[in-house]
Amino acid sequence: MKIGIAFDLKPKTPLPAGAPDDLHEEFDHPITITAIADVLRGMGHTPVELGNGKELLGKLLADPPDFVFNLAEGAGTSRNREARVPAVCEMLGIPHTGSDVLTLAVCLDKDMARRVVTEADVDVPKGILLNNPKDKYDGDYAEFPGMVREVGLQLPLIAKPVCEGSSKGIRSKCLIEKMDDVGPTIVELWQDYKQGVLLEEFISGDEVTVGVIGNDPPRVLGLMRVVPKQDPARFVYSVEVKRDWDDKLYYESPPKLPAKTIHALEAAALSAYEVLGCKDLTRIDFRVRDGIPYFLEANPLPGLNPETSDLIIMCKMLNITHKELIETVISEAMARYELTNN
Repeated sequence: MKIGIAFDLKPKTPLPAGAPDDLHEEFDHPITITAIADVLRGMGHTPVELGNGKELLGKLLADPPDFVFNLAEGAGTSRNREARVPAVCEMLGIPHTGSDVLTLAVCLDKDMARRVVTEADVDVPKGILLNNPKDKYDGDYAEFPGMVREVGLQLPLIAKPVCEGSSKGIRSKCLIEKMDDVGPTIVELWQDYKQGVLLEEFISGDEVTVGVIGNDPPRVLGLMRVVPKQDPARFVYSVEVKRDWDDKLYYESPPKLPAKTIHALEAAALSAYEVLGCKDLTRIDFRVRDGIPYFLEANPLPGLNPETSDLIIMCKMLNITHKELIETVISEAMARYELTNN
């Protein structure tokens, strides 16, 4: 079977003037594409690199593959950018790994994902979405404390771009401990990321990521606790920390947490996976306070770098190889389409 790989590579060209340095943080390294292609060959398939955007469209129209392995994040700031490849595949009748158009669009929008998972009785931090009504903010920040108090948010707070992944826009300075810092923090994120900002109450507690895999029924792949080496009470799993994770934290899988908390995390993850409509594989992030998991986000296009991605690090600690994970994802996806894996 010919399997196309849809992806976005980190460009080698300099960033555009004025762009944040994490503009391409979600995009893949060539090592990821090579590793996945090697697994496909080992399964007897013929991998074809599709890329994304116009390149992908041209290849799908000129010589469509039998199946698509989707890693593509999409460029720009559209909240639908991660849904583009499934939309094209659906239109052309090409089966693909992973979630569909609606799920990818909802999950990228953190505020929408919060609203959906609450319908499944999954707890979320109290928060508010703040949109900039103008291209340029020219106020004096005085309105922000009142907006925060009006909805009953309590310090400390955490601010994050509403439609980004890979901790884009989430820096240590996004942890807000003074009301006077709310306005400047929000406006800077507006200006850098050209989208709304989700402002949430900061949950001081364990950060745990849960891998969920499969369909009908899905199952928990594993859990991993992210443990900071310093100041756990104010730990933010920021882009700076992820870039220097070996010095700033360690990972623990299985996590050393009470059995009751583990059960609550697994139940919340499975509920979120199903109500969001996730397929094949998703990583779901939580903060845990007083044994209660609070949903942060779901990533139905989790990183699959064989060396640095959270999900792969967790799998290694659970004695699951990168090859075994990719093979399982492909098998699960093909079973959904009632295809034979050959």
